[in-house]
Amino acid sequence: MEQYEPDRLSPAQVAAMRRSLRTGRAGLSRRSLLRASAGGALAAGGLGVLSGCGIPAAGSTQGGVSAEDHSKEEKTVSFSNWTEYMDVDDSGRTHPTLDAFTRRTGVKVKYTEDINDNTEFFGKIKPQLAAGQDTGRDIIVLTDWLAARLIRLGWVQKLDPSHLPNAFTHLSAQFRNPDWDPGRSYSYPWQGISTVIGYNKKALDGVEVRTLSDLLDNPKLKGRVGLLTEMRDTVGMTLLDMDKDPAKFAADDYDAAIARLQKAVDKGQVRRFTGNDYTSDLTKGDFAACLAWAGDLVQLKADNPDIEFLIPDSGYMTSSDNMLIPNKARHKTNAERLIDYYFEPKPAARLAAYINFVCPVDGVKDDLAEIDEDAANNPLILPDRAMQAKSRAFRSLSSEEETEFEEKFAKLTGA
Repeated sequence: MEQYEPDRLSPAQVAAMRRSLRTGRAGLSRRSLLRASAGGALAAGGLGVLSGCGIPAAGSTQGGVSAEDHSKEEKTVSFSNWTEYMDVDDSGRTHPTLDAFTRRTGVKVKYTEDINDNTEFFGKIKPQLAAGQDTGRDIIVLTDWLAARLIRLGWVQKLDPSHLPNAFTHLSAQFRNPDWDPGRSYSYPWQGISTVIGYNKKALDGVEVRTLSDLLDNPKLKGRVGLLTEMRDTVGMTLLDMDKDPAKFAADDYDAAIARLQKAVDKGQVRRFTGNDYTSDLTKGDFAACLAWAGDLVQLKADNPDIEFLIPDSGYMTSSDNMLIPNKARHKTNAERLIDYYFEPKPAARLAAYINFVCPVDGVKDDLAEIDEDAANNPLILPDRAMQAKSRAFRSLSSEEETEFEEKFAKLTGA
């Protein structure tokens, strides 16, 4: 496995991550109205971890190293996840799907909501991983860009396919082959996050919106359009609108997308770039239309019938939060059993009904309909095959590209 030492973060990267923590997908809990996944969030502690000292050289790591598996004699598994990213019962004290797993297998789950943003959590576990030590966790959930980093560093274990029959069978096609983990050898998605176009029917007042170009060019929407402060989402949607694939674009394509956005900014078409606070603008009608995250729109639409969404014919952006088993985890087999359990339709449906993110599991519609028929018919939660076919992911970036692209995006947004 390739191992490397990433460069220290550039000022542009640090600024982008601070911006994400304040207003981006990192800014709020998973179960609040404004939920999101940190696409690059960085807490104050995390800044010191990465920009101050860098990541230890690959020579000090022990890539792909497992401890002796104690799953048989120790019927337990330690699972670290984001806050409010798991189903709970009416009392708010227990997790029904986890309890059902324990009843079936006898394996008790130590479930901890100790992930608030990606890089802050990385700062917690980095010293142990770099030293080849057990983190005390058997499963961790990280957003794709950081999952990719840990895989490249060799700090997570390769999964045993024989323990993951449900995961292999039921994983949705749109999540099967990320460029950072082709074939899902080291990770499986916990949930997906989609970026689409949201709009307020009342605020549009009959203006037709079908594409991102409508937002950027229609003079009737001047000053009433919102774009996201997350570079991958805004630039990715723009690349799609320009008939470019965000999974394969070149540097010149990126520059063309930035120029396209700059033109809209210069003529006053864009009211502002926002993080999760776009939801207030959209609800009030200050934004007639904007780029938005699907999980937010599910909640907003439930409370306001004027809120709608559209999937442009050009496609939409998808990222994911992913389950991984860190090096030296003591209960690898138990962890794999738990990962596989969440790819069974019934547990996956129960989870989807509660958290309303994009379910990465095929074949859950009937089970979900028994719990919540509206959720089962909501393409923002269960994309049909036609919608899945429009899903695109932003390709992995080198450290140099990350610095260059974030600098250009920061200049565009005025950050």
